[in-house]
Amino acid sequence: MHQTPAGGPAPGVSDNDLVEQRLHQATLADGTTVAYASAGAGRPLVYVMGWLTHLRLSWELPAERALYEALARGGRLVRYDRAGCGLSAAVDRPASLAFELEQLAAVAGTLDEPFDLIGTSMGAPVAVAWAAAHPETVRRLVLYGGWVRGRELSRPGVRDHVLGLIESHWGLGSDVLTDIFAPDADRATRAELARYQRACSSAATARALLALSYELDVGDQLGRVRAPTLVVHRTGDRAAPVAQAEALAAGIGGARLELLPGRSHLPYAGDRDALVRVVRRFLGLPVARSAGGGLTARQREVAELVSQGCTNREIAARLGIDERSAEGHVERIRLRLGFRSRAQIAAWFSAQL
Repeated sequence: MHQTPAGGPAPGVSDNDLVEQRLHQATLADGTTVAYASAGAGRPLVYVMGWLTHLRLSWELPAERALYEALARGGRLVRYDRAGCGLSAAVDRPASLAFELEQLAAVAGTLDEPFDLIGTSMGAPVAVAWAAAHPETVRRLVLYGGWVRGRELSRPGVRDHVLGLIESHWGLGSDVLTDIFAPDADRATRAELARYQRACSSAATARALLALSYELDVGDQLGRVRAPTLVVHRTGDRAAPVAQAEALAAGIGGARLELLPGRSHLPYAGDRDALVRVVRRFLGLPVARSAGGGLTARQREVAELVSQGCTNREIAARLGIDERSAEGHVERIRLRLGFRSRAQIAAWFSAQL
């Protein structure tokens, strides 16, 4: 297996942003190619994402990008699109845990040192299986929103209904799942997430991967995990019962269980900052200050113009950028500062003077 470049920074990434994303490809022994992205520099953190992914679109979604930027500071975050999703080509091979591990192996093979490993949602049992089989490669293991046995996530009738809905009405199915995965997100974000899911894969691939998530069972592998492990979960998670997090922690020797308030299954929905703080502390990374210390020079310029009452179009004209970039800067500032409105950004900036 080997890696080849697949492009430069994603659209919208500039030299003024704190973190850039670089796109590459890794190749499996059978010729399957998997797109992966790296952001930041330093000790690697390999991120096994959940059900459906799209490296470029996720980087353009402000709430999701803010999570990845926060995790990448002080290290190198490595994510990948599983086969049939996002920038990775479709394949004829059926979804399976073995195939998941082959894809993770291709990405891990591009690194020349042990790495921290985080698995979220469906990625959590995959990360467990990897850590159990390859203990020498994993420094620390983080499991968010995961489970031991997928069949225990919901009743068989509910599973069959959701799978059938995705297969026959993918648009409606993605809306229903967004309601389950991100109930704490605002209306605009929820609408964007539903569109994002549909852009990630075909209905057939989405169904196959969700069916796999229900089939995954790593109960017999927990005892072989040797890496220091953090299991973190939101208490009101509607997609994965908190009992599954407790089972993960109980089955891994010395694992630490951290329960956070919230209902959203997606890590970047709800209180993202609390999750980032817990993960970074466990990995031994500095925890960023919360009150705007992470703004870039360009973002501070934008915040100043917001405080002067400028619209996105006026900001774009003043800074010589396009209006969409200005809008993206404002949204990332809002998310990074934990604000809900432009007025709060304006008030915050004025208070810094």
